[in-house]
Amino acid sequence: MQTYGLYLNGQFVETETSIDVTNPATEESIARVCTADKKKVLTAIKDAHNAFLSWRELTARTRGDYLLKVAAVMESRKDEIARVMTMEAGKALNGSVAEVAGSIDHLRWFAEEGRRAYGRIIPHQTEGKRHLVIKSPVGVVGAISPWNFPLILAVRKAAPALAAGCPVILKPASQTPIVSVLLAECMDEAGIPPGVFQMVLGDSSMIGKVLLEHPLVRKITFTGSTEVGKVLIKDAAEQVKPLSLELGGHAPAIVFDDCDLESTVQNVIDAKFRNTGQSCIAANRLYVQDGIYDQFMKLFLQETKKQKVGNGLEDGVSIGALIDEKALEHALHQIEDAKSKGAKVLSGGKRWGDKGYFLEPTILSDVPADALCMNEETFAPMLPVMKFHDEADAIALANDTRYGLSAYAFTQDINRMFRLAEQLEAGTIAINDGVPSTSNAPFGGVKQSGWGRELGSEGLEEFLDVKHISIGGN
Repeated sequence: MQTYGLYLNGQFVETETSIDVTNPATEESIARVCTADKKKVLTAIKDAHNAFLSWRELTARTRGDYLLKVAAVMESRKDEIARVMTMEAGKALNGSVAEVAGSIDHLRWFAEEGRRAYGRIIPHQTEGKRHLVIKSPVGVVGAISPWNFPLILAVRKAAPALAAGCPVILKPASQTPIVSVLLAECMDEAGIPPGVFQMVLGDSSMIGKVLLEHPLVRKITFTGSTEVGKVLIKDAAEQVKPLSLELGGHAPAIVFDDCDLESTVQNVIDAKFRNTGQSCIAANRLYVQDGIYDQFMKLFLQETKKQKVGNGLEDGVSIGALIDEKALEHALHQIEDAKSKGAKVLSGGKRWGDKGYFLEPTILSDVPADALCMNEETFAPMLPVMKFHDEADAIALANDTRYGLSAYAFTQDINRMFRLAEQLEAGTIAINDGVPSTSNAPFGGVKQSGWGRELGSEGLEEFLDVKHISIGGN
């Protein structure tokens, strides 16, 4: 098996320790990636701070030119990167291809957006004074990315931080570190200066603790579970260290009886089954208005049963493997829990195949409110469906959760669209849209789904300090 090194201060470094990376579709080890001890993480922080002193002095245009070069290198290697991503994450190849394309777009967006970190001049209220507002890079950033979108969620953190003038130390998930090595290779080939981008891997608790406690690391950006996010919040309090947190979700999808039926069915399929359901913004609860329920469900079940399960490298596969055995067991536990409380299985409900971590695309009906799948995040191709009567009922059901990352609604009523936009408690509200994320619009949650925003102009602001400059004189 190939062994990949860490990327430290402009060099690929092999260490004596490593972890195996397993293909969840075959349960076979496909590569090893080296790991870092505490000493190497501390050295990476020192090197990043030294790099900060010169990186922040470059013009935003020059930093953007570097990011455009990274995007160009990634474009030239897109097929290779997508294939590796499918092998280590288990997702369908078309999903990996889309993720690489989205990552390239993020790099290009922030390459340009970095030039628009505008300040302002404030009219003075006291004779002889002048007031300016400027924005400066916060400093070294610790970026902790997850396994479900291993490239694009790393780029969402690195690209705006680098564009703002901040060096990045990336810690990817242990299940899917290879694409982060390939990202480091793209950075290296593009000529990113030493120390500006580094990649470490190893014990998550140790690395997280070092990044949180070290005074030279000025910001942590994290995507992961709400439970881990709460731990980071507690630990960051000791340093009063700012955090950007994209945490768990439990997205409702509401289908009103005036929707465009065929379009809605396809959008719900996308919102649920994209990335095998392993998405923080995946539709986790489906509410269908009673007047259209039977008609909708007939079409929806037909489309669900068309989804092809299998190794993501095979032609036509849309449902790949779950990330590991624990994830599969959790999904099966949610299904059995719902069944024990009276839910009916309309489609799927079982493990697929005898090798790999696959679940049949599963649709449940008559799911009670106290079922686990109605209260906790489902990272799997499984969806509970319930009826609702009117708009007020649907909004109340949708908001009845501690999460608020995303929500979906399908209607042709323009007035209802605005009411939903105002009343649904989520950071992203997708109306007649199953795939809402885009480089130029903010992404993030409310309630226990996180702090701060990624993407859009807001994503750049997360890595800038705002300074008021008061100038006295005549």
